[in-house]
Amino acid sequence: RFQIQRGKTDPTGYKSLGDCFRTIFQREGLLGFYKGIFPPILAETPKRAVKFFTFEQYKKLLGYASLPPGLTFAVAGLGSGLTEAVVVNPFEVVKVTLQTNRNAFTEQPSSFVQARQIIKNDGLGFQGLNKGLTATLGRHGVFNMVYFGFYFNVKNILPVNKDPNLEFLRKFGIGLVSGTIASIINIPFDVAKSRIQGPQPVPGEIKYRTCFKTMATVYKEEG
Repeated sequence: RFQIQRGKTDPTGYKSLGDCFRTIFQREGLLGFYKGIFPPILAETPKRAVKFFTFEQYKKLLGYASLPPGLTFAVAGLGSGLTEAVVVNPFEVVKVTLQTNRNAFTEQPSSFVQARQIIKNDGLGFQGLNKGLTATLGRHGVFNMVYFGFYFNVKNILPVNKDPNLEFLRKFGIGLVSGTIASIINIPFDVAKSRIQGPQPVPGEIKYRTCFKTMATVYKEEG
């Protein structure tokens, strides 16, 4: 919710992350934090399946190109992320629409009703259920490229530990650092996705239209 707001001039904006949590709890109750939870749950199984299956397939295909192992992991991750994005984007559109609804949890439409309403009003295309696809491609593509590239390269460099507890910590630490770095790099795409898929500042006018134009607008207005 916090990254959807439009700078300090947004009349419904939050002053800080803490203020965001307090306001949601006061106005929408505890369930307000779980708005839009159903679409990610529905998307999680196909998302994970697509991510890891396509990563392995792209890695096999890239094996014929004689690329360095490090580059192979990164490019395979990019391919898996782009494929994953196509699968999850419609779910993301429904999720963001539900999350930006500031009514109480019990007053907002269900995920299926919201999806039907989006399709009825705007269709299945880039103004409807696939709105913000380019930004979602960037978000998942960049994240997976950095995550898989960093994780497998560092894992192969750091020696395996015979102690199972230390080996678990080694893999956990590499995964934690990989995810953190990937999130830091891909967050501009995530903000752009949320702005495009969320409500526009002026009803009837589209301010956030494309991924890189949205990034440029956010940078110019908000730094």
